[in-house]
Formats: sequence, structure tokens, C-alpha cells
Amino acid sequence: MSEARNYLKHIAVLAFPMATHGPPLLSLVRRLSASASYAKFSFFSTKESNSKLFSEEDGLENIKPYNVNDGLPENYNFAGNHDEVMDYFFKATPGNFKQAMEVAVEEVGKDFTCIISDAFLWFAADLARELHITWVPLWTSSSRSLLLVLETDLVHQKMRSIINEPEDRTIDILPGFSELRISDIPKELFTDVKESQFSAMLCKMGLALPQAAVVASNSFEELDPDAVNLFKSRLPKFLHIGPFVLTSPDPFTSDPHGCLEWLDKQKHESVVYISFGSVITLPPQELAELVEALKECKLPFLWSFRGNPKEELPEEFLERTKEKGKVVSWTPQLRVLRHKAIGVFVTHCGWNSVLDSIAGCVPVICRPFFGDQTVNSRTIEAVWGTGLEIEGGRITKGGLMKALSLIMSTDEGNKMRKKLQHLQGLALDAVRSSGSSTKNFETLVEVVAK
Repeated sequence: MSEARNYLKHIAVLAFPMATHGPPLLSLVRRLSASASYAKFSFFSTKESNSKLFSEEDGLENIKPYNVNDGLPENYNFAGNHDEVMDYFFKATPGNFKQAMEVAVEEVGKDFTCIISDAFLWFAADLARELHITWVPLWTSSSRSLLLVLETDLVHQKMRSIINEPEDRTIDILPGFSELRISDIPKELFTDVKESQFSAMLCKMGLALPQAAVVASNSFEELDPDAVNLFKSRLPKFLHIGPFVLTSPDPFTSDPHGCLEWLDKQKHESVVYISFGSVITLPPQELAELVEALKECKLPFLWSFRGNPKEELPEEFLERTKEKGKVVSWTPQLRVLRHKAIGVFVTHCGWNSVLDSIAGCVPVICRPFFGDQTVNSRTIEAVWGTGLEIEGGRITKGGLMKALSLIMSTDEGNKMRKKLQHLQGLALDAVRSSGSSTKNFETLVEVVAK
């Protein structure tokens, strides 16, 4: 049965349900729905993902979530292998999305007029073409990492030419990318697509993106002028419309563990904030080294620990550090990083966390793991000068304490904060009424509303 209200436009939103891809896409859709109240947005993701993104109290009249099949076998037990979950999901696509889209069309009583999707879902280009409608993908990571995907053939060529070189050698792939080292290139870009579902996905995405009406990005032009210039020839319809942390209200503002109240009691720029995102689990040896560093370090710390701290961390560590430290299973990260007590951020360098650090003007200590994180980490240290990569690429007690000392106890930390203040200023200018991101967003609204 169709809905009572007649919408002029019906937009299908196809989400990638893994990691932290859902929140930026929903953030964009919320903003679009406010500018286009005449449009209905049907949001498609897995049941688990939708349950985390939407709540009963949302009150989003023109945004409705629909669940798609996650492809997992019945009674499947997750054993920590995210690649396996992703493989099952992609095997179910695009049929799972098509099935749910048919339900939405029947309920709304109007065919789709546009598809917005996570850029990872390359098949959305085919769906849009079949329906003779516009496709708008959203790239949720850094501009530099996308340029490397678009230049995969060139990356392969360069890597073959220096196959026996040490990993810390720089590799000059593109103009403005001369600081990148061999070890910074995401391994997914030179893994055989037959061996990796993720590598195959990136390859297909790189081929599909030029078919899009526009490609939107959660970044801002002024952050990386070199990348902007390169996009002009590779994806001329690339729109930087972020950072979303400044354009959209953060829906995750609750503070169930009292982190902000605890921070209120700490000295200015004295606290070490630690978070490796919602997917990464530290290898046991690195976890042990981090614990030892925090025990010996005199600085107060706030640790957003993925899991149950009381069950997974040494009781002796929690007892010994209870006066200077707070370990919780979740924090309102953006609010934490904007608090005056935070002095440094130990992070995996996921793009959302990178943008949060800029919004809060907090220097970072980088421990990247996969995907765009290595590119982000190198950009932070070698291009922007707003943080440090952990010595040796792995957390050790000595390496972490050395990095903490440099940022918290020398003038290097102050220099990083000044550079972050500059980047924050550029970000704020970009989202003002006459800013580049605002103008690009207005262009996006026109494309979606066609």
C-alpha cells in the first residue's frame, strides 16, 4: 500500500554496512532531506547496521530505513573475521538491494528518481542505468586514497619497478604525492582481485565512478589542493561537501560513561585520548605494550576500548591506573576531542577520526592498520605536520612514550596545534554560507532533485 503523502522525488540510498561507512551516508541524507522536503529517501542497509543508525525517536518523516539481506548463513557465528562477513554480503548483492527496493517503491507509490550510494557499492551504477536515473556515490575516505584507487594501473606499474626496494623508500606516483613510501600504499591495491573480495571491489568501483552524475566526498577542497587539481582531470564532477562533523549535528552525543564530566576535572591539554575505532582489535603484543606505557606514563588518559575492559584488560592495570585513567567501551568522540582537556589522540587514522582531530585541533599519534589508514597517517605526519606515526609502525612501550613526550612536552606539540588551528579555520570557512563545501552541496541538491 502506498503512503498517503505524495512525494515529488523518491531517492534510493544504498549503504555499505561495514565499519563506519553508515553514519556519514546517513548524515548526508539527513542534510539532503532538510533541503529537499519534497523528496522521500528510502535507506537500505542490513538489519544490524540499521538498528545502530536509526532509533524509534528519530522522527525522520521523509527518511525510512529498509533492511536488506546480509547474506550470512542461518545460525552464523561471527568469529572476528570481517572479510568473511563482507564476502557473504557481496555475494548477496545486488539481489538483496533490488528486492528491498521493490518493497519501498510499492510502499511509497513512486518509482525511484535517483540512487545515492556508498562509493564501495559499484553495482549501484548498473542499477541506476537499468532504471534510467541518476547515480550519486559518496566517498567516505580521504581524497588521496581515492586517487590511488583511480590510478591502480599506475600504482602497479610503479610498484613493479621498485619491487626489491626497502619499504621506507618514497614512491612518486602522482604530483603532490612524493612523500608517500612503499609501505604507505594500501596493500589492497596490489593484491590479486581473485584472492581478495575487497581488492576486487576497489577495482570495480574505480571503473564505475566515472559513470556517476557527481561523486560527493566527506572532505573540503582547501584541505588538499593537490588532490583537488588531480581530480579535475580524473573525476571532474567530484564535489567536496564536508567535513560532515561541521555541516551536520552529531547524532551520537550521549555520554553514558561520564567521560565529559571526568574531563572537566583534568588540566588543560593534559589528557591522552586513545581510540582505534569500532572495528580494529589491537594485536595482543601491542595491547600489552600500550598497557605498560599507560602504567608508566604520568599523563591522565581516556581510553575508548572496543570490548569489555573489565574482562579483557589486566585487573592490576585497571586498579593501578584508576586515579589517572578512565577506560570505557564507548565515548562521544567528537565532543571528547573538542574538550579543552584533551592534549593528544592515539588513533588508527580512519578518515572520520582524522576529521574529528581537525575539528578538535588535537595532534595525533598514528597507528594505521589497513585501507586508507596508511595514506592518512603519512599525510598527517609528512604533509600537514599535525601528528606523528608511531615508531616502527607498531605500538611499543618505548615508541609510544617517546611520541607522547614529543607532543606533550616539547614545542613540536605546539607547532602541530597551530597547524591544526589553520586547518580547522579552513574547514570552518568551507562550510560557511559562501564557502566551497556549501556551494558544492547546493550543486549536489540540484543533481539529486533533477
